[in-house]
Parts: sequence; structure tokens; C-alpha cells
Amino acid sequence: MVALGGALGSVLRYASSLLVAQIAPAYLYIATLFVNIIGCFLIGCAFAWFVLRPDVPDLTRLLLMTGFLGGFTTYSTFSLDALRLLTSGQLLPAFVYMGVTLGGGLVATWLGMALIKFSL
Repeated sequence: MVALGGALGSVLRYASSLLVAQIAPAYLYIATLFVNIIGCFLIGCAFAWFVLRPDVPDLTRLLLMTGFLGGFTTYSTFSLDALRLLTSGQLLPAFVYMGVTLGGGLVATWLGMALIKFSL
């Protein structure tokens, strides 16, 4: 389940990179920002849903959270993108990118959890 979910998530992340590369090749790190924020929101939703639904099989959690979202989001690419921005002297974009990724990720996770908690 982890491998299946991871494969699907990785392919979707790669497809988002290809899309951004066609639209704005100079801002490829936007694809990483997008998938990481969306992934944070989705993992917040999934976590809250699994807490409220303990009857759901562990294999489903492994497929969605560990597999799909683990393959879809990427901390290593975020780190590389931030370092490339910093070493190329693009300090403001680097710090905005890092702040939005970390702060936005926390907010997105909280929003996802809150959405599920208050809608069920």
C-alpha cells in the first residue's frame, strides 16, 4: 500500500513540476511550494478523518498518508530549492519561499484538520 500510494503521489508531483516548467520555468520552486501546501492540507484532513474513523483499516491510512502524501510532498526538493535561491543571491525570494512553505504548511494542516473535525 505504501509503495502504491508513493508511486501515485510521486507521479502527480512530477506532473505538477512539468506543468509549472511550461508556464513559468524560472519559478520551478512554485511547483514544490504548491504540492507541499496542498499535501499539508490533505494530511491534516486525512489525520482528522482517521482519528474520527478508527474503524478504517490501517492499510487505507498507509496508502493515503504514508504512501500517497509521502510521495506527493517533498522536503528534500524544498531544501534544495531554498539553497539554490540563497546561493544565487535571491535572498528575498528565498526567505519568502521558506516562510510561506513552513508557515503555510502549518496553517494548511490545521485548516485541513479543522475542516474535517467540524464537518463530521
